[in-house]
Amino acid sequence: MFIPRLSASQLKGMRRAGASAARTLAHACAQIRPGLDLGALDQRVRAHTAGEGGTPAQLGYQGFPASLCVSPNQVVCHGIPRRGQRLAEGDIVNLDVTTCLRGWHGDTSRMVAVGPISPEAQHLIQTTERAMWAGIRAIRVGAPLGVIGDAVERLAQAEGCAVVRDYGGHGIGRRMHLPPHVHHHAGTGGPTLREGMCLTVEPMLVLGSPELRTFEDGWTVVTADGSLAAQFEHTLCVTRDGPEVLTLPPDT
Repeated sequence: MFIPRLSASQLKGMRRAGASAARTLAHACAQIRPGLDLGALDQRVRAHTAGEGGTPAQLGYQGFPASLCVSPNQVVCHGIPRRGQRLAEGDIVNLDVTTCLRGWHGDTSRMVAVGPISPEAQHLIQTTERAMWAGIRAIRVGAPLGVIGDAVERLAQAEGCAVVRDYGGHGIGRRMHLPPHVHHHAGTGGPTLREGMCLTVEPMLVLGSPELRTFEDGWTVVTADGSLAAQFEHTLCVTRDGPEVLTLPPDT
């Protein structure tokens, strides 16, 4: 398996793309409120990405019809924001943005609460974000890729959540999806982490069973038992000093 490793000059391009994606995600998250039309949100993300000088990498990818993924409540990933579909108070929703800027890609997602939410939903969101950071902190040059999944699942299980195994992170760079596949569950081993590798860490956690089903649209993935799901994602580069996160929010 060939895993690209970026030079210092190439990493500059990834930093710009990551920062742009983070700004667009922050813009999208700021729109979230009860009654928001998800088709309108898609148009705003498309316009914001263009204003950044980039293009939404998800739009048209294998036929995906929108500029971002919007995945509320039991939707695990790849939710299509449709005109007329509206958020309600008490929902939780994942927004997933990928920006292509000057040929490089930044990929990032975040959970947002739509008004007050249940304690169970809040616990899931907090645990998923902590699990993402546990996976990121485990990254070091010379370690096997599987340390990410080991750290994610250890934390998730301790908090009573299950890890979705059907989807994971990926390499990223000149293309949105590159080798390797990044598992978020334990015991996966994998290739050795090397300086210059760029990856996404994006665990999906659920309150119930990790079994999934896919809607007839071919994209929308939901929990089979209807339980809540959550996801957080960052793009990062492996460096000799540890992981450099490229998609931090603009206010950090």
